[in-house]
Amino acid sequence: MAEIQAASAPRSGKPRATKKAFRLDMTPMVDLAFLLLTFFMLTTTFAKPTVMEIGMPSKKPTLEPDNKVSEKQAMTLILGENGKVRYFFGLNEAAVNPATPRPVLHTTDLSADGLRQVLLQRQRQQPAPVVLIKTQPGTKYQYLVDALDEMNITDQKKYALVELNRSDEELLKGQQL
Repeated sequence: MAEIQAASAPRSGKPRATKKAFRLDMTPMVDLAFLLLTFFMLTTTFAKPTVMEIGMPSKKPTLEPDNKVSEKQAMTLILGENGKVRYFFGLNEAAVNPATPRPVLHTTDLSADGLRQVLLQRQRQQPAPVVLIKTQPGTKYQYLVDALDEMNITDQKKYALVELNRSDEELLKGQQL
């Protein structure tokens, strides 16, 4: 605790006030600080990381996919550089069947006023749409994460990550010209 010690002064003819030395023992305060620190560390719940579940396909390859998507239900998103999203309604089967007309390509971005509004509008037009997400080479991983977040926010029930095929690349080249 605290102590007060009287210091002896040399004796001379005049009476002097004695100086008293003061010493504060900090041990109990340090003990209390460590007890409080330990208490709060043990009783605090740390933030748990949240993850989004993604259903991945099985490892064994199949010749024919089991889940065929109808032209009427499909909506295809192509994620590009700088957060651009190009989308069209239906499937682009120009490589498989050249007689099919090319879809009309629209452009938006990953903002709340962009992709989110497009997805919500599609849900109102076509209940239970299937969204196919494709990425161009050079697309940042963050853009894919943002698109998956939009699927979660707009409560899309069915969506899939699909590879960009040759007919999609031709459609993109045709739009750039």
